[in-house]
Amino acid sequence: MIYIDDISAMEVMDSRGNPTVKATVTLSDGTKESAIVPSGASTGKREALELRDNDKTRYLGKGVLTAVENINNDIADELMGMSPFNQAMIDAAMKGLDSTSNYASLGANAVLGVSMAVARAAAKSLDIPLYRYLGGANAMIMPTPMLNIINGGSHADNSVDFQEYMIMPLKFESFSDALRASSEVYHNLKAILTEQNHSTSLGDEGGFAPNLSSNEEPIIVILEAIKKAGYIPGKDIAIALDVAASELVTDGGYRLESENKTVSSQELIAYYESLCEKYPIVSIEDGLSEDDWDGWELLTQRLADKIQIVGDDLFVTNANILNEGIEKNIANAILIKPNQIGTVSETMLTVRLAQRNGYKCVMSHRSGESEDAFIADFAVALNCGEIKTGSTARSERIAKYNRLLEIQSEIVYGQYLGATLFKS
Repeated sequence: MIYIDDISAMEVMDSRGNPTVKATVTLSDGTKESAIVPSGASTGKREALELRDNDKTRYLGKGVLTAVENINNDIADELMGMSPFNQAMIDAAMKGLDSTSNYASLGANAVLGVSMAVARAAAKSLDIPLYRYLGGANAMIMPTPMLNIINGGSHADNSVDFQEYMIMPLKFESFSDALRASSEVYHNLKAILTEQNHSTSLGDEGGFAPNLSSNEEPIIVILEAIKKAGYIPGKDIAIALDVAASELVTDGGYRLESENKTVSSQELIAYYESLCEKYPIVSIEDGLSEDDWDGWELLTQRLADKIQIVGDDLFVTNANILNEGIEKNIANAILIKPNQIGTVSETMLTVRLAQRNGYKCVMSHRSGESEDAFIADFAVALNCGEIKTGSTARSERIAKYNRLLEIQSEIVYGQYLGATLFKS
């Protein structure tokens, strides 16, 4: 019988130059695999706890040596000798060991690193791809990419309030064709920004971070780039927004600093409606604060029959919170971030709940990433249909796209959903 022979961890760096956890699992047959845990900048209040050392003499307090030590000692002692092929049992053992509701003891960054590494090791031991191990024969859908090509909010040091302006390729025969078209738009956008004397410096997720005059101007310049690349806005390539509205909350409502005004939930919803009427927007993520559930109900009523309404900070990949949203008919899609909930198994549980209830699932990276491409396999394994993993720049983003290209070449009979995800 193959069993877990060793578990270890070390402190490594993420794409923002902050420490994060790398976990390594070795099996009794000699198989050895690792996983690196990402970290977010815009985080929901109910996310699982990312354990930091808070030692101001190291990495400004962001060190993760405590989480590393938890893996090397407590988690290793608990899991060594167990079969790596029962992911649910492995993850349940860590949850029981932690004994808190949000991994406040061991740290979600410790638990997730081990959870991912175990899955990788099990797949390698069986000599099958990770997506096939986690998804079985049903893993066959290549996801539509959502590419963040203008960064704002907490992802960039600029004047734009909304956090992400994304493009979504809609009507292409394959993932590779969709990615190529997106790259062409990205390079044309850079040329346009340069011509207009805007900065082409990059934000955390590889998108450009220019200082623009309003939250609407990025949409306008992206549409120009789509046309310049030879594509038709709304037919070939559409717009998606991540507002990250929890970051905009102020005493009087939502503060749009770039437009020097504060608006109510109702006014912000009306603003989204006007944007959707003017521009080919197919998805809005976190349009309201995670605490504004009444506003979310109204937003869903007003726009859910027209576009995708995605909950990120609202749901934090938590099945219990998602279930509450389902009961209240809030949103129609959920962002999936494994480090928000803690383990591979819990992430899968949330995706299955969403899919059973007709919610779209968007697999997502974090702003603090690494070369680890686990989520590329995970998106295909769970047939998520959509993936957010940054622009076609920065190697920690490209690693995911390159892995998806590899997966596409392996799935001979794979499906590419494209525009079938949205109403035309």
